[in-house]
Amino acid sequence: MSATTPKTIAPESGDALIIVDLQNDFLPGGSLAVPDGDAVVPVLNTWIRRFRAAGLPIFATRDWHPADHCSFQDQGGPWPPHCVVGTKGAEITPELVLPPDAFLHSKATRPEKEAYSDFEDGDFGHQLRELDVTRLFIGGLATDYCVRATVLDALKEGFQVVLLLDAIRAVEVQPGDGERAIAEMREAGALAA
Repeated sequence: MSATTPKTIAPESGDALIIVDLQNDFLPGGSLAVPDGDAVVPVLNTWIRRFRAAGLPIFATRDWHPADHCSFQDQGGPWPPHCVVGTKGAEITPELVLPPDAFLHSKATRPEKEAYSDFEDGDFGHQLRELDVTRLFIGGLATDYCVRATVLDALKEGFQVVLLLDAIRAVEVQPGDGERAIAEMREAGALAA
């Protein structure tokens, strides 16, 4: 192991796994595909098994957009239509082996409001605290948008965060966006695993 290789941090009591937006539209063939996005699925399945074995909570977030969402180009936003409620693109990929008791959170559900982080819609932080969660392991798509926003919001809410580097991929609207997002999350206090 080189000096720059992150050490594995084992889940323990007080931890929760958050899987960000593993939806068909963000995977190869989707309307807003993240390059190499499908590579995170087996890594996250491994983390799911670890959290299941430890009896710890697992959350999956998803974009759950109305057809006229403000983030869509037709509405003046930056993105092509994606993750529209009721479409195959909005479904969590079946390759992700979510247990039946995983918590599913929908975000950006109102036409006029963007929400890259699940902490922006509802009382996600309160739900985590109700479960005595103090540390979050976070992976998913995309590094430079929804993962970044989720990590930064979690830190602002007072949670410790472990960023799962092998389980994230970036959109890279501008070259280097992913690396800049990782640097920002680490500077804000996220640990890396």
